[in-house]
Amino acid sequence: MWIFGRKGPSGFSARSTAEEVTQGIDGTGLTAIVTGASSGIGVETTRVLALHGVFVVMAVRNMDAGRKTKEAIVKEIPNAKIDVMELDLSSMASVRNFALNFISSDLPLNLLINNAGIMNPPFMLSQDNIELLFATNHLGHFLLTNLLLETMKKTSRESDKEGRVINVASEGHRVVYPEGIRYEKINDELSFKSLGAYGQSKLANILHANELARRL
Repeated sequence: MWIFGRKGPSGFSARSTAEEVTQGIDGTGLTAIVTGASSGIGVETTRVLALHGVFVVMAVRNMDAGRKTKEAIVKEIPNAKIDVMELDLSSMASVRNFALNFISSDLPLNLLINNAGIMNPPFMLSQDNIELLFATNHLGHFLLTNLLLETMKKTSRESDKEGRVINVASEGHRVVYPEGIRYEKINDELSFKSLGAYGQSKLANILHANELARRL
């Protein structure tokens, strides 16, 4: 982690902006999906991708918030190409429906940015009876990636451009439970600790990215 403005091997630091990092890049003709695109990092990711000509699909749980974010970006960047689609990552049915709708649109897919996430909720189960943090932060993105992977491969073959799957993790993986990911205790309310549960979901994001890199 590069802190206090110290530049890493890439030439950028923690203080570098998205516009600085993408300076000189032309994304015309590329299509990206950004989850959690109506707040925080997702908004800036969408804005800067659109600024560089990328067609961005905002995958959001709250459609009203998504539309308002789109309107604000288009007001700033009139030629921005943005669509908004509903996606609740805590619901595997919603993930499957989103993927089906996207694939049915016959759009290419160059970039999948798995950004959405929640932090520090009380113990709750998702619609699929899975602890909410793990369901939202990891399993939803894991399923989404698997469902869209063939579309990304097809796009890569036809465009001769490598695709990218980006899992947005955090230093939070360092606060995982002492034993790591509690595979057998994901839904154990008695031993649940919000910070540890968040940490294991972020660790799962990193392990997922590592395995994708190994296989692809």
